[in-house]
Amino acid sequence: MEWYHYVSIFWSGAFISNFVPHFVKGVCGDNFPTPFAKPPGKGPSSPLVNVLWALLNLVIGGLLYKVGKMSCQDNVAVIIFFIGFALMAVMAATNFAKKEKM
Repeated sequence: MEWYHYVSIFWSGAFISNFVPHFVKGVCGDNFPTPFAKPPGKGPSSPLVNVLWALLNLVIGGLLYKVGKMSCQDNVAVIIFFIGFALMAVMAATNFAKKEKM
C-alpha cells in the first residue's frame, strides 16, 4: 500500500469515531454540540442537526475507508485505523466533558 492509503485509513477512523456520539445523542433526542452551534462546537445543536452531522461523518469515513483500501489482513492498516479512531474518541471525550460547565 502507498503512504496515502494509510493517511486515508487514519482519517477514516477519526470520522467514524466522530459519527458515534452525534448519532447516539441525535437518535436519543438530546441536544449536543456540533460545528454549526453558536458558539461552534460548544453550544447545543438540535437532535436533527446531530443526526445529519453524524451521517455526514459516516459517509466521509466510509469513503476514506474505501480510498484507503482497508484490509483486515493488513495489521498496520488496522492499527492505524484504530489510532485514528482512538485519538478522535479521546479528543471528543475531553472536549465534550466541558460542555456542561459552559
